[in-house]
Amino acid sequence: MINVDRFLADEQDPKAVEKVIGKLNDLLTSGEEILYLAVQKKPAVNLLPDCIAITNKRIFYCEPGNLGLTMNFKDISWKNIKEVSFKEGLLGSKFICVPTSGENIVTEYIPKVQARKLHQAANEQLEQYKEMLRQQKLEENRASATSFSMPASQNIIDIPVEEAIVIPETSSAAPETEDDATLKLRKLKTLYDKQLITLEEYENKKAAILDSL
Repeated sequence: MINVDRFLADEQDPKAVEKVIGKLNDLLTSGEEILYLAVQKKPAVNLLPDCIAITNKRIFYCEPGNLGLTMNFKDISWKNIKEVSFKEGLLGSKFICVPTSGENIVTEYIPKVQARKLHQAANEQLEQYKEMLRQQKLEENRASATSFSMPASQNIIDIPVEEAIVIPETSSAAPETEDDATLKLRKLKTLYDKQLITLEEYENKKAAILDSL
């Protein structure tokens, strides 16, 4: 059960607060709590004042109906609020909520002290919501950056063994252990294999190289 006394610090109407708190208690969602409640104070008859409640998730507008027998509630979440402000006058203050779309929501005859605290509480929650959005955006950007910067080991394309092409090593230079005659014989054999010389020419040159040894 919500403690009513904590919402009477700034001369709020006790009967109005008790009635609104009793109804709001059933409307709050999990983890939601009322942070401040302001009560309208009309200059003449103040039997059916409107109330504004600030929670950590939204703003509630509470309007009595049917001569006080019923209570109408309207709410607007922080994601749908652009800004809040208030204007002080001789007979109290106007609390102004500017939604992201639609017309401004204006509540008159809010006592000045309550209007200031209402504005402060609403601004704090609005800033907290905006900061939460900024943090979420940063996390999304980090996640996106991580997905595009994969480790080098993951960028390697594996080629199946049967599709891989093995290129044999070739060398234009003869091993250091081969002598000049062996190298000449190797080149001569290559010429013959490529049919650049006849068998007769191959045999003659081969014999000449061997004779020179």
